[in-house]
Amino acid sequence: MSGSPGSPPPEGGFVRRVGLFQATTINMSQMCGIGPFVTIPLMVAAFGGPQAVIGFVAGAVLALADGLVWAELGAAMPGSGGSYVYLRQAFQYRTGRLMPFLFVWTAMLFIPLIMSTGVVGFVQYLGYLAPDMGRTTGDLVGVGIIALVVMLLWRGIENIARITAVMWTVMIASVLLVIVAAASDFSAHLAFTYPAHAFEPTSGHFWVGFAAGLTIGIYDYLGYNTTAYMGAEIKDPGRTLPRSILFSILGIMAIYLLLQIGTLGVIDWHRMTDAGDIASTSVASAVLEKTWGKGAADTVTVLILITAFASVFTGLLGGSRVPYDAARDRVFFRPYAKLHPRHRFPMLGLATMGVITAIGFLIGRHTDLATLIQLLTTVMVIVQALAQIVALTVLRKRQPTLRRPYRMWLYPLPSVIALVGWLVIYGYADKNSPGRHPIEWSLAWVALGCVAFVVWARLEKVWPFGPREIAEEYLTAPAPDADAEPAQA
Repeated sequence: MSGSPGSPPPEGGFVRRVGLFQATTINMSQMCGIGPFVTIPLMVAAFGGPQAVIGFVAGAVLALADGLVWAELGAAMPGSGGSYVYLRQAFQYRTGRLMPFLFVWTAMLFIPLIMSTGVVGFVQYLGYLAPDMGRTTGDLVGVGIIALVVMLLWRGIENIARITAVMWTVMIASVLLVIVAAASDFSAHLAFTYPAHAFEPTSGHFWVGFAAGLTIGIYDYLGYNTTAYMGAEIKDPGRTLPRSILFSILGIMAIYLLLQIGTLGVIDWHRMTDAGDIASTSVASAVLEKTWGKGAADTVTVLILITAFASVFTGLLGGSRVPYDAARDRVFFRPYAKLHPRHRFPMLGLATMGVITAIGFLIGRHTDLATLIQLLTTVMVIVQALAQIVALTVLRKRQPTLRRPYRMWLYPLPSVIALVGWLVIYGYADKNSPGRHPIEWSLAWVALGCVAFVVWARLEKVWPFGPREIAEEYLTAPAPDADAEPAQA
């Protein structure tokens, strides 16, 4: 075994200051954000009726199954970078640094793209308050919001954790107000009257709609893994990481179901599919306007904007940590390994993802939001979702003595469920985005990443142009919190 290039440095690295409550709020803020407020109409359009609630349930099942993969890997290897760490450990035996390189290559694209959809949603809801806002003004507002997020993240993690807790409170308030408003004027007839043949599983249309709904649903749950990217900054990660993942998924699942059913019980689903209706772009505002009046709608819209801002904030917080560990291990460009000398955060990673988020936002403003979701999801599925499921099994065989404070319940059943779910999303991507070819674009991006890896490996003289370096540092590393008991969460 070689040295441990990926082990956290004893001095000058990250500091473990984020506890369970803060970790859960970071995940939930990233998961909720603007997502459900802009995707409820998309979900209804995908299913063709109020049976769209199936999409949120299916998304929750996939998130829980995949969350258990993250929980075991994150608790066992709590380093900064999340998937990068897990793929590096699992695939080093056969392909050297190829898989972690490809992950960072794709993460530098799909993480900012996810954030860009949040900013698109922000500007979309801002349009409810400023209906005369032109496209150019909206573009400038979105870019300004991204710049503000980067400025706020340019500080120490302890200050960021406090900011996130406040934003989480606003997020909970905004969704609860929409849920309560919907309950005050709820119509079971609207919510539970389905079109003919809505539940015919033998219909090809049903499965195309289900795949589209599952894609939108898992997009709304994305973020349950945010704290795994911050593993080196989490207190008692063996307990905190699994619990923060599971608590955040269960909490958001309850919120989404109440929000979806409540909205369908107030707004006729046909309005959500009408591009000229405010319900198709700002459905939560439409709910408040119908139930409590325009003043209440304006107030809650402001809270939704803060929630969207919080989502982008926490997403860039976790995502900016991804290239840091890779660069420190010489698997990505070396300048990304530098931390801010005072506040100890990765400067270049944050700045780069901020720029890509701005570019993705501008692209998203001139295309279809559903198509943008399809594109970022297909890129993510190959190198992260599917590869990470394989990594869990590989590590159980290759490193059976690895300290695992949390072990997946009912293994390997959750892994199989997650695998099937991600394959459905990927396999139906082209059918749900005709003319856009998200599968072809994702394969092209991975192929380009392979070419970049070959060039990089040649320059660095590593496999396949040098020996494979095996670094099983987590087998011998002490527990991050020596006095902590194994987690059973």
